[in-house]
Amino acid sequence: MAKYQTEQIRNVALLGHGGAGKTTLTEALLFKTGVISRMGRVEDGSTVSDWDPEEHRRGISINLSVIPIEFENTKINLIDTPGYQDFVGEVISGLFAAEAGLVIVDAVSGCQVGTELAYERLRELEKPRIIFVNRMDRENANFANAVQSLRTTLGDEKIVPFQIPIGSADAFQGVIGLIEMKAYLGPEGKEAPIPEEYRAEAEEARVALVEAAAEADDELIMKYLDGEELTIDEVRHGLHVGVKNCAITPVYCGTALKGIGLERLMQALRRYVPAPNERSVPALKNGEEIQLECDVNGPVAGAVFKTLIDRYVGRMSFIRMFSGKISKDMQVVNARTGKSARVANLFNVRGKELQNVDELVAGDIGVITKMDDLQTTDTLCTADQVLTIKPPVYPHPLYSVAVAPVTQADSSKMGPALAAICEEDPTLRYQNVKATKQTVLQGMGETHVDVAVNRMVQKFGTNVETSMPKVPYQETITKVASAQYRHKKQTGGAGQFAEVHMRLEPLPGGNYEFASEVFGGAISSSFFPSIEKGIKSVMESGVIAGYPVVDVKAVVYDGKEHPVDSKDIAFQTAGREAFKLAFKAASPVLLEPIYIVEVTVPDEYMGDVMSDFNTRRGRVLGMEQKNNRTVVRAMVPLAEIMRYSTDLRSMTQGRGVYTIQFDHYEPVPSHIAAEIIAQHKEEASEE
Repeated sequence: MAKYQTEQIRNVALLGHGGAGKTTLTEALLFKTGVISRMGRVEDGSTVSDWDPEEHRRGISINLSVIPIEFENTKINLIDTPGYQDFVGEVISGLFAAEAGLVIVDAVSGCQVGTELAYERLRELEKPRIIFVNRMDRENANFANAVQSLRTTLGDEKIVPFQIPIGSADAFQGVIGLIEMKAYLGPEGKEAPIPEEYRAEAEEARVALVEAAAEADDELIMKYLDGEELTIDEVRHGLHVGVKNCAITPVYCGTALKGIGLERLMQALRRYVPAPNERSVPALKNGEEIQLECDVNGPVAGAVFKTLIDRYVGRMSFIRMFSGKISKDMQVVNARTGKSARVANLFNVRGKELQNVDELVAGDIGVITKMDDLQTTDTLCTADQVLTIKPPVYPHPLYSVAVAPVTQADSSKMGPALAAICEEDPTLRYQNVKATKQTVLQGMGETHVDVAVNRMVQKFGTNVETSMPKVPYQETITKVASAQYRHKKQTGGAGQFAEVHMRLEPLPGGNYEFASEVFGGAISSSFFPSIEKGIKSVMESGVIAGYPVVDVKAVVYDGKEHPVDSKDIAFQTAGREAFKLAFKAASPVLLEPIYIVEVTVPDEYMGDVMSDFNTRRGRVLGMEQKNNRTVVRAMVPLAEIMRYSTDLRSMTQGRGVYTIQFDHYEPVPSHIAAEIIAQHKEEASEE
């Protein structure tokens, strides 16, 4: 591959609904530019960007993949992202590395759920977007309807066609470029005059296009309002400014499978996607936020946006250079750890193929291997100028499963395998939950977690069983109560004796306190640690339902000891049993975790979502409008939203998204608590 300067590079993320044709388009562009000699098919698992065995098995993209193509002295780094909502982490990572988004839309379906979510994300990040209406050769393909559905659903009037199609379905022959008013026919994009029957439509569409170009630039609008004709170069300049400032969203059309319209699409990416040096990124320098310009002569700053751990290659860190350049054998510093390391291997990447390179300049994307403490979102810089690129924000996981090793051999491998898959994907997390004594793997949805579990088998040879995780309840008391317990054991030889009088008091928000009010040496001070040890053993395993005890103050106010038979183990037992008796007398309750849930749905589903919250013991906190959607905030017990992602999807036809955040614990209603306690007793008797 030739060497490219920063201004010759374009980084574009391919986004859209699952199955809209992102991977096929990438494959078609590789074929068009001569990188591959025949096009692969998603169904056969033979495409360059879908290289993971899981992708072949499911027939969908799961990972982002970087596919560079070369076109007219420009290197276009296409970042193919998954359309399935569970893999949103890959989309966030891809957009972090890209300057703009190319949104792929199906010519028959028009604006779909994935289109909406991708467009919303680009809007939030204020990144330029271009729309490509794909599959114009499909039966019932309709370009005008697709554009109208985009404008209506996305609530954006600045979606402007830069082309119109010649024919549709089987009669789709090519496109008409509205800027230069020429027709481009067939896969070769052969120039031809505009067919007479399309001239009126093309001229009408061109007026809207020129108007949009003029509005984007102050000089051009003056000229336009004075009635002067704008030249083609002026129109292109206005459109470039408008696209860069997110004031215009161009719409192109074509078919990836037949290769029609692709030449013009690549021209559009070259012309209208901002070069890396046209945008700056926020970074931290000495704790202060700065705007970092993408300049090859600037300080070195490259951010890791994806990590892959390969059994044979080791750790692969995908890096986007935001400033300066990195070369082979150079010493770089990880801004997070402060550790210095040598860049031993530097590669260009295309799908899973790696190609050695000597340097990576500002704006480009590459791979560094075998740099072991490098994680996703880390910044590489030099020791004299430590910079941290502001990382993207990944959402909290929404779906959890409890994982347990299948065999003894798997139990030693499970920890490292979980750590590795969570390093590869920032939206996956795992934790050992003390309250339930379970290891829980969390992701964005059922498919996401299922893929992660399969990866543990394929990549790390670790088999695990999954189950619904238990809710981490807690136990506490609501009033003051006292109890006493005498432990007396007499066998042959030395016996055991201890008596403890204990009072328990509620301690809201204080977790646990231990105090003594014993006077006159009824219990020697050396036995208090033993009593506390006994109390702590019960607090971990619970009294009424097997969950940890919190917010309790234990006070020992009296007791007895024996000069010979009193010993450590006797006071542990007496302390433990006195605590249990006092706890049961102090009106114990179960506490459950309450989460704040924020659901974003189109207005028509708002009623369904709110009534559903009522059935889940939820309390709606408020609502607000956001573009053409409603955001509903509610407090809901975790026990009621364990599988909410699946329910919300079916309730809103996939158009609802939500986030969850832990808020506090509160008492479980008594009828539900009775069921939980009964279930615990049943499990305990079985054991």
